[in-house]
This record gives sequence, C-alpha cells and structure tokens, in this order.
Amino acid sequence: MRAAYLIPAAVLVGAVALSSIFIVDERKKALVLQFGEVKQVINEPGLGFKIPFIQDVFLYEDRILGLPTQPLEVTPLDDRRLVVDAFARWRIVDLEAFRRAVGSGGENAARDNLDKIINAEIREVLGGVPSQSVLSEDRTGLMNQIRDQARAKALGLGVDVIDVRLTRTDLPEQNLESTFGRMRAEREREAADEIGRGNEAAQRVRAAADRSVVEIVSKSRKEAEVIRGEADATRNGIYAEAFGKDPEFFAFTRSLTSYERALQSGNSSMVMKPDSEFFDYLRSEKPPATK
Repeated sequence: MRAAYLIPAAVLVGAVALSSIFIVDERKKALVLQFGEVKQVINEPGLGFKIPFIQDVFLYEDRILGLPTQPLEVTPLDDRRLVVDAFARWRIVDLEAFRRAVGSGGENAARDNLDKIINAEIREVLGGVPSQSVLSEDRTGLMNQIRDQARAKALGLGVDVIDVRLTRTDLPEQNLESTFGRMRAEREREAADEIGRGNEAAQRVRAAADRSVVEIVSKSRKEAEVIRGEADATRNGIYAEAFGKDPEFFAFTRSLTSYERALQSGNSSMVMKPDSEFFDYLRSEKPPATK
C-alpha cells in the first residue's frame, strides 16, 4: 500500500519540478511574471526557474528584427508629392519597458507602434526639404535624421531603432504619366539638339573635305599640265633636233601623218585638185625638191 502511494507522489513531485524549469534559447530573452508583476529579467541563454502555477514565463526575440513600413504619400517643400516606402531594423533592449508598453501584444504590437512612429518621422523630415533632396545623394542624411528621431521616440517602447532606409521614393501613379511625358519631351529636345549639332559638324567636315579635294585636284592638274608641257617641249625639241638633221624625212613623215588622219574609213569625202601638194608623195616616187 505504501508503494502504491509513493509512485503517484513521485510522479507529482517530478511534474512540479519540471514545471518549475524553463529553457531560454540563445535567440531569446525571458520575463518571469507573478500576477502581472515582473519578478525576473533573463537576458542570457540557459536554464531558468520559476514558481509553478504562480509565475509565468514570456519569451521575446533577442535578434535584430525588420520592419517594412506601409507606403505613404509625403509632400516636400516644393509641393511635389512622393510615395515613400521604408525599411527599419530594430531590437528589444529593455524587457520591462517593452512589456509595459505593449502588454501581451508582444512583437506584433511593437511593430504597429513602431510603424506609426517611423511614418510620422518620415512625414516630418521629408516634408521639410524639397523633393530634389529626397531624390539625390542628400537622402542618406535624411534617412539618418529619420532614424535618430524615431530612436528617441521608440525608447519608450523599450526598443532601439538601429537603422531606417528609404526603399522607394516615387511619384504617385496619377502624376507618373505627365512626368514621363515631360521627361520624354525633354530628352527628345536634347536629342534633336544633338542631332542638329552633329549635322552642322558633319557639314563643316564635308565642306572642308570638298574644299581640300578641289584644292588637291587643282594642284594636281596644275602640276600635271606643267609636267605635260615640259614633256611636250622636250618631245618637240627632240623632234626638231631629229627633223632638223633631215628635212625631207620630216616632210615625208608629216605627209604620212596627214594621210592617216584624212584617209580614214567613213562617209567623209574630200574634193581637191589632182596636182595638189597634198598628193606630192602619192604622185611620184621622187620626193619634191626642198624649197
């Protein structure tokens, strides 16, 4: 009978002992609450102990968490509306403050509150600068300013805002078409200007090339005429020297050349006297006397 009572008692004691032990993972932090009051804050991984049935354990993330914000429209100083998306990285740093701020909502409630804080800071910071600053390299400084202001306000939630990045800064859908139209017209105007300047440059190059061609051809023709004249003079000098040695032979060759040019095939006709000097070398084998 005693053994029959000892076994259930041992089982009960074991169950109570096991229910008093909990494990904190290295990726988590833990709060031990007793009737809603914080009794332990456990920031290190390992085994923990609590009073069974009286104390409760709540585990929270110890890792860096991400928060993509909802798209929102902001109006910079130049009244040019922009659609902005952001992404924040945050971490729970104070479990007691976190529990008081979000209650039993945990990380989901913290995300909702943090989303409101970051959106408010985005509107405030970007609303104080022109849209050109948001779309240029100045946005890095603006993101750091949003992070710092959001961090200051998020401390009341027990979290630290590590970083805030603007992932998208676009025009609203209804303004995109008109903006693209203006951009397209501007690019077409620039393209027309470039084409006009290119055609003008091409005309200058073509005119210079044509002028160079004319000058080179003219110079070449001049040099050719000079060379041809000098060659003709040299040839005539050689002919004169050769024909001067034998005038009768000179007269004979001139007559042969005249016959060749005059007596060609065709329909041309010549009418002359038979005793014409043109036929002197055809009429007699003896060449005429030199005059």
